[in-house]
Amino acid sequence: MSTEMPDRVVVVGSSVGGIRAAQGLRAQGLTGQVVVVGSEKAAPYDKPPLSKQLLSGEWNLEDIALVSVEELQDAGIELRLGVAARGVDVANRTLALADGTTLAYDALVIATGVRPRTLSAPRTVPLHTVRELADVSALRAALDSGGGLVVVGGGFIGAEIASTAAGLGVPTSIVEALPAPFSRVLGDEVGGILARLHAENDVEVVSGTGVVALRRGPTGLTEVELGDGRVLSAGAVAVGIGCVPNTEWLAGSGIPVSDGVSTDEFSRVLDVPGVYAIGDVAHWHDVRTGTSRRVEHWTHAFQQAQLVAHNLVHPDDLQAQTRAPYFWSDQHGVKIQMVGRRGPADAVDVVWRDSPGGPRPVALYSDSGRFTGGVTFGAPQVSVRLRRAWEDGVTLTEARALVVGPSEVLPADARMGAPAQP
Repeated sequence: MSTEMPDRVVVVGSSVGGIRAAQGLRAQGLTGQVVVVGSEKAAPYDKPPLSKQLLSGEWNLEDIALVSVEELQDAGIELRLGVAARGVDVANRTLALADGTTLAYDALVIATGVRPRTLSAPRTVPLHTVRELADVSALRAALDSGGGLVVVGGGFIGAEIASTAAGLGVPTSIVEALPAPFSRVLGDEVGGILARLHAENDVEVVSGTGVVALRRGPTGLTEVELGDGRVLSAGAVAVGIGCVPNTEWLAGSGIPVSDGVSTDEFSRVLDVPGVYAIGDVAHWHDVRTGTSRRVEHWTHAFQQAQLVAHNLVHPDDLQAQTRAPYFWSDQHGVKIQMVGRRGPADAVDVVWRDSPGGPRPVALYSDSGRFTGGVTFGAPQVSVRLRRAWEDGVTLTEARALVVGPSEVLPADARMGAPAQP
């Protein structure tokens, strides 16, 4: 592999991964050209607030800006916004754009992210997702028109939409096919804690059934027919059932795609010199587990952006991502943070802590006594300790000692009503 710094780096994707990679290249000392291509016309913005502060109206576009266009220009980073990538010629190292132009590159960073999955159930009505700015405007208008909201999918994006809508006074229901919302990631027990949090905040949680059809009802509202025979009515239906990576534009390029762009531990695309992939779109090799997977979390994209910038500028000192997996979600005023990963066979130990805001749970996951992950509710300092513990490879007993002291653990009779307020 060449140890020379590239003269021209093209980054495809103008969200957090792409923008932080471009800025990181300058911070690492790259003196050549840096070009960022983005399909959206809007200046780069942060996406986590879309389902929360932006949808609620608490924040505006200026509040979620990643960086100003002027700051990027001052850093010598060229922006090509409002034009999508359409293909790559890896032999000649050129990127084809939707406007018919091409860009030559020495190194290409793919950060095109994901898009929401759609429902397979037959429907005759529009559905809402929250992934881009236009989505937020459309959903907010639908919420303001009245009739309530049904959210299909009990993952974190769906739960955040439901939380925001409930905070606006909109009658809201969540429909989740699994036994409890979030149980795919957190397991049924911790998912049940989150379900109770929603129920305590007037969100109806319907679990264990899916959607079989959507149609316009006689009153003009959308009827959501469920597999158990129930029918829910709402003025708006939002969908949060997962995402798929944006890789169609790479068809025929020779870049390997398997549930995302396949990379090694250094974010290099396998067997294609000069091409890298980061963030939600990357099917990345994790050296800590020896497995490859995609990770759809803001922190992961940010960290990979920093590493790919380092690896491009310092190819003789390659670095792999080994930081603890981490994500957060804000629901009903509670910051929920997860560190590590829960395996399908992991045991879970839920500890209830006393706190000024009332009883709070901490869920600790383990595999044969080894600490594998943790979920906190409104306890950011505990989450920081658990991140360090995960990276140190501690045991469950050691992790538990970091979470609470003996005087902080509530006896069973004191936490009987605790699940109502995580």
